[in-house]
Amino acid sequence: MSEYTPPKVWVPEEQEGRFASINRAVSGATHEHELPVGAHALQLYSLATPNGVKVTLMLEELLERGIREAEYDAWPIEIMKGEQFGSGFVAINPNSKIPALLDRSTSPPQRVFESGAILLYLAERFDAFLPREHRTEALSWLFWQMGAAPYLGGGFGHFYEYAPTKQKYPIDRFAMETKRQLHLLDARLRDHEFVAGDAYTIADMAIWPWYGGLVLGRLYGAAEFLAVHEYEHVVRWANAIEARPAAKRGRLVNRVWGDVRLPERHAASDFDHLVRE
Repeated sequence: MSEYTPPKVWVPEEQEGRFASINRAVSGATHEHELPVGAHALQLYSLATPNGVKVTLMLEELLERGIREAEYDAWPIEIMKGEQFGSGFVAINPNSKIPALLDRSTSPPQRVFESGAILLYLAERFDAFLPREHRTEALSWLFWQMGAAPYLGGGFGHFYEYAPTKQKYPIDRFAMETKRQLHLLDARLRDHEFVAGDAYTIADMAIWPWYGGLVLGRLYGAAEFLAVHEYEHVVRWANAIEARPAAKRGRLVNRVWGDVRLPERHAASDFDHLVRE
């Protein structure tokens, strides 16, 4: 493979790979599209990727606690079709990334974007999953996840699974960082039931879809490659959250692929009518 010499000034060229059609060097809407709105105050526009699952997991946990005000409508945003660049979605999230939340209980409605910000917004709105005695620790781990996961997803996952050609240097570079992060989590969970301590918090909800998904064999087909069995405390924690009813439901919301799907969610009864193929 010949060495790449960067030009003096970079300009975008035709790209290869799975995400080539939706990669852009500019922001903003590409087309007019009004978003649907359901009956509930909370309107979620998302997809069942790890970042999307963070929020549906939180919403289902709130409902599991009997907090009826957390009822929500969840609408799929199919990112491979470029739906995140529609004008309605961009108005809620100018960064054109899922998930995005609109809270219509306020006047004017409150938009919230970035998954960590949505988790914090919901925790404060409903006074749940962010107990005072664990607040600072939980927020530290929440922000750790927001900064760390791009190395796992956009770094390791991209070059290991999605890049048009496999290259040793970036795969080695990001595999090493991913294993360092797993080692860090394993050390933390050796002496704590959950990431922030003995309480299940939004930190766990943020971290589980990424790192729990990885050790449970759901991300990039890389569990064996990364020898995730070495991180026994992360595996224990991941399985414990996996067993929670809200986690089982949250993983399915806005899923538009796979054997079991729930593209839209408007009521608890929707889980009784899952799309099975």
